[in-house]
Parts: sequence; C-alpha cells; structure tokens
Amino acid sequence: MISIDGITVEFSGHTLFQNISFVINENDKIALMGKNGAGKSTMMKIIAGIDKPTRGHVSFPKDAVIAYLPQHLLTDDNCTVFEEAAKAFTKVFEMQSEMERLNKELETRTDYESDAYMEIINKVSEIGEVYYALGDFNYDAEVEKTLLGLGFERADFTRPTSEFSGGWRMRIELAKILLQKPDLILLDEPTNHIDIESVIWLEDFLVNKAKAVLVISHDIAFIDNITKRTLEITKGKMYDYKANYTHYLQLREERRASQLKAYKEQQKFIEESQRFIERFRGTYSKSNQVNARERMLEKLEIIEIDEVDNSSLKLRFPSCRRSGDYPVTATALSKKYGDLTVFQNANMSIKRGQKVCFVGRNGEGKSTMIKAIMGEIDFEGACGLGHNVEVGYFAQNQASLLDASLSVFETVDEIAKGEVRTQLKNILGRFMFSGDDIYKKVKVLSGGERTRLAMVKLLLEPVNLLILDEPTNHLDIKSKEVLKEALLAFDGTLILVSHDRAFLAGLAEKVFEFKNKRVIEHFETVDAFLERNRMESLREIHLAG
Repeated sequence: MISIDGITVEFSGHTLFQNISFVINENDKIALMGKNGAGKSTMMKIIAGIDKPTRGHVSFPKDAVIAYLPQHLLTDDNCTVFEEAAKAFTKVFEMQSEMERLNKELETRTDYESDAYMEIINKVSEIGEVYYALGDFNYDAEVEKTLLGLGFERADFTRPTSEFSGGWRMRIELAKILLQKPDLILLDEPTNHIDIESVIWLEDFLVNKAKAVLVISHDIAFIDNITKRTLEITKGKMYDYKANYTHYLQLREERRASQLKAYKEQQKFIEESQRFIERFRGTYSKSNQVNARERMLEKLEIIEIDEVDNSSLKLRFPSCRRSGDYPVTATALSKKYGDLTVFQNANMSIKRGQKVCFVGRNGEGKSTMIKAIMGEIDFEGACGLGHNVEVGYFAQNQASLLDASLSVFETVDEIAKGEVRTQLKNILGRFMFSGDDIYKKVKVLSGGERTRLAMVKLLLEPVNLLILDEPTNHLDIKSKEVLKEALLAFDGTLILVSHDRAFLAGLAEKVFEFKNKRVIEHFETVDAFLERNRMESLREIHLAG
C-alpha cells in the first residue's frame, strides 16, 4: 500500500493543490484526471520521488518498486535495443556479481573466526535470500516477449537505439518498466506514440499482469479499458471515484448538481442574513442576534462549484470548391528503401466525400503512403491527386513548419477569413491557449504546443481533402471533441491515421489496413474493423502467453 498524506504544492504565491491525501492499494488501476494545469503530472512526479511537495509526504514499504514513464524521455544511445531493455534487470545482475565477488573473497581468506569474515558471510546470505527468491528466471526470454509485444521485430533487437524515433525509444523505456514488475506503474500519456496493436497488448498487460497502475491519458478507450477508479484534481482538491472514466463523468455531474443546489441554498441564507443585519443594526433588542449572524457570516466557508467547460464552440471547416469524383487514386504502387520493401502492388481509390482510415502497426507504411499521395517521395506505379483537389495536410512533423517569428494569435489571424475571426480567442482556448499564451512567440512553444497550434491553423483553411497523420497525440479530451465534431461535419474527403480508438469511432466508412507489405481494403466501418482486430489481437496475446 502506498500512502499520499497531506500533499501541498505552492509556488510563486500560487497554491496548485492543498492537503491532498489518498491511498493506492495493491492492484488498483487508477486514472488521474483534471484539466490542463491542474497538477496531474506534478502529483505523479511527487509519487515517483522526482519532485518534492511544499508540505506532506509519500510513504510506501521499503522494498516497494515504483516505476515512472514520463511524457518526454531523455535516453542515452550507447547500446542496442535488447541491451537497453535488459537494463530492467540491472539490480539483479549487480546482486549476482556482488555474490560472486564475495564468494571469491571467502575462498581466499583464512581468518575464519574474525568479525570481517562473518560480516562477508552475512552479506552473502542477505543478498542470496533476495536473489534466490526470484527463482529460476529466463531474463532473455522475458525481454524478447515484452519487446515483441510492444511492436519490435527480432531484427530490431541488435540495432542501436540511436536509429529509432522518440516514439520507439518510449517503447523501449516502457519495456524496461514492464520487465521490472513494479508494485506501482506511473504512466503519463503512454499511448501517444504506439499503434493500436501495441495499445491492445499494453492494455492486456496492465489489466492481467501488472499490480497497481496510475495513468494520465487523454485516450478515453484506453483508460476505460484498464481503470476501475478515477482520481480527479480540480481547484486544488482531489475527488476519488470508484469508477472508470465514463462512469466518473456521470458521477461528477451528479456531484456538481449537488454542489450547485447547496451553493444556491447557501447564497439564499447569506442574503437573508445580510438583510436581517442591515434591518436591525442599531436596534438594542436585536443586537445579540445581529452580532451572532455577523460572526456566522465571517466564519462561513463559501461552497465552491467544480470547474466545468460549458462552452458550446462548434467549429466547421471553411467552404471550398468541389473536387473531382476521385480525389485520391493509386495503382500498382510499390515503395522500397534499399533492400527494405515497405509495401508492393498497392491499389487504392477514394471517392469524393469518403472518410477513410489507414491502420496498421508502426513501420508498415501508413505515413509512407501519405507521402506518396502528397508527391513527397519517389515510388513505383501510379499515385496522385484528382481534379480541383485542395489539400489540408497534417503530418507528424507539422509543428516544425510553423513560422517561429509569429505569435500564437498572429499565426491563426493571418489565415482566418470571415466571421470565424471573431471566435479566434475562443478557438485557441479550446486548444489550451488562454490568457497571455496567445501572445507567445512560436519559437518559445513546446513541441506539444506547436502541434496544437498547427491543428488550429489547419481547421481554419478551406480544403476539400484532409489528410491527418496522428493528429490527436498532444490534444486533451475537450480539444479532441472539437476536432472530431469538425471532422464529422466536414463535407470533403478525409484520410485519417490514428491509434486513438475513441477518436476514430464513427469517423470512417472504409479502412485500409497496412500489413505484411500489403495494403488491404476493408469495406466496413472503422468501429467494426477495430472490434474485430481487437478480438484477433487478444487471441494472439493469450496464445503467445
């Protein structure tokens, strides 16, 4: 059991949260929720021992293992993927080496009656008790199984980590955490850079094999599938719900309705008391009652109502001229990088107004296909855009293409047309740019902030073909809702690549699956495809286990 007692965090005269206490029990699966800036990541870092609170403390058993996966990793690149993942067992290997060293020392010493000799024997016994309790354990097999589950191929095991993108390095770090079999796993946005199959594998692991888990995530399907308890940080306080995210939303509404009722009753009482005080102030016979009511009002703790975003912003893409009947076509399309074949003989036709989804494991060619459609790479076969196509393209590196010299507001103001210009501040607010944030220069924004700004910019441009490659990685739940509503109302053609199942639901009527160097067309909704895919993946997981 891990106990968080009276945690308070203050900085620059501001209280982030105050006197928060809760307990994480063995096998708890918890979602940590709250609006951006509420202090979720700070709380997680305090539990991990990375940050210190102003007051309060975290206590846990001496031998407890707490593992933490942050949003952004700083990793060294001095070994292979397999070697880096095997570092999860560093302490075990250190124990083994220390036992071997001490046993050799015992073999060479002859002072059998000395205190020093007995001290070595005691150390060997102490370390051995922990080491042998681990049992006969095949470390290499565990590393291999975990890396494969997270989407790596066996050929990747001997490749240097420096050859992999940030998303793949995150998976290596995640593998190290899972291999430690910790008592508590702390995950801050773990699904941002992994594909659907790997997310399904991770869900299965966390539900069936992990002990306690505390997760911050904007992926609704992910947290609904793995958690049974929700902790919400709001206005410096914490509320504990014995429910998953979807049920928590219902309970939160009930709580807020109760708060609102109590607040109105309290305000009525305050008004009545103030009227009484004003009416009878100076009346000798009522002086005791007046004084009593004044003291009561001074001590009264005003009921606060939880913050709820009730804005009803609905964003539609600007109108654009009509495209040809088939905005995107590909015939016998193949792509190779040296000896590596990404896909071959792919055929594709996407009608005007169709919404389609590209799915498949990372590295199977989804982004490569998009680059071929956009004419950014060479390829064999035929591929291109149709008549009168105006493309809105959101790539994973879209943030790097923004003008660093402009402010956030200038970036969107220079492309906004018509009535939408009056809503720019509201639109930016829904994408987590509020107050003075809108006057920040792009050059000082974080990677996540730039990604969100690039998405806002895209939403304001008139296009008839939208190509979105992992657009939700840095969006919170509210921002994703705004984007999804806009996509559902979009009357143009949509190509979407995403691993966020809740976001994908209801958005695509046809699926192109990238698998084993092929592009397979499925004439079914993305919901039907993902459900079938999930069942097949879970069967594979259980067969492999």
